[in-house]
Amino acid sequence: MRLLHTSDWHLGRSFHREDLLGAQAAFVDHLVETVRAERVDCVLVSGDVYDRALPPVDAVRLCDEALRRLAELSRVVLIAGNHDSAQRLGFGAGLMDSAGVHVRADPASVGEPVLVPAGGETLAVYGIPYLEPELLRAPWNLDARGHTAAMTEAMRRVRADLAGRGGRAVVLAHAFVTGGEPSDSERDISVGGVSHVPAGVFEGVDYVALGHLHGRQTMTETVRYSGSPLAYSFSETRQLKGSWLVELPPERADGGLAAEFVEAPVPRRLARLRGRLDDLLTSPAHARYEDHWLQVVLTDPHRPPAAMERLRGRFPHTLALGFEPEGAGAGGGRSWSERIRERSDLDIARDFVAEVSGEPAGEAERALLHEAFEACRVKEATA
Repeated sequence: MRLLHTSDWHLGRSFHREDLLGAQAAFVDHLVETVRAERVDCVLVSGDVYDRALPPVDAVRLCDEALRRLAELSRVVLIAGNHDSAQRLGFGAGLMDSAGVHVRADPASVGEPVLVPAGGETLAVYGIPYLEPELLRAPWNLDARGHTAAMTEAMRRVRADLAGRGGRAVVLAHAFVTGGEPSDSERDISVGGVSHVPAGVFEGVDYVALGHLHGRQTMTETVRYSGSPLAYSFSETRQLKGSWLVELPPERADGGLAAEFVEAPVPRRLARLRGRLDDLLTSPAHARYEDHWLQVVLTDPHRPPAAMERLRGRFPHTLALGFEPEGAGAGGGRSWSERIRERSDLDIARDFVAEVSGEPAGEAERALLHEAFEACRVKEATA
């Protein structure tokens, strides 16, 4: 049984105002060719198909084309991520089932697998879409808040169905698993300051195809992130992009699964440069970056005039420019993105209150901020 695990397409997203739709279309071509060449039995798309709940028309067209082409070659199982609108992505899911595209956007269906026949066996594929804990507390009678409680209940339902069914099983899930390495381009999903789910929650199945984090990662031998097919922030500069080609052995065969990473096409390489403007413009060592998308941090003692225009004279694809004078104490020499990395939106908002008021947010202010962020999260999840 051959599976291709991909996620976090974010169709419709740009990169520092650079249109990526052409690069995303090239990835779709690559994905289709991989499925054809490797004779893939099932394509697993682990959420964040779109970049936002209301995607642009061109992104919807590309998604339609991708699913039609993939369905001609293989079964496709797709779940909703935290960027997707579950209602919109799940529209017509019942009709698409008969066409070989199985969309799982409703948490109520987590215990109802897609059955994929191959090699004389049947694989049960369970889709767990992004779970918004606050929306599930009442209907699922959750005793605790947060993602761990919601995912634990989802997996309980998966195991209950699998116990009466037997055979091999695969789970798709969109979550932040403890120990995963985030990048700057994922949206914060913390609830009450907690966003992580332990990998042990997923025990009992043969493979877990994760989505949400944009870098490929192996949490355990059977629990993996494929990462996004393209880089969506400069923090992903060193990441290798692509999909996992997973082969499950026959149920009674010896040995575990085999996984090979299939690299995706790169539209343009990324790099980060740091230094004084004149050095960057004259150093022969930087010639290899002239065709890269660049994030540049200037360290001149004083801000150089027309810095972006001068940089683009040599590096025409410079997209982001920062200024951190040598010896400056503010921020400890770290960029803004570095200072807020791994901090929740709520923490950043509290820092803002402290900055403008001169003192930390009071208890009433903290409660109000928490209520506002939770309301926004729930509203977006039901959009």
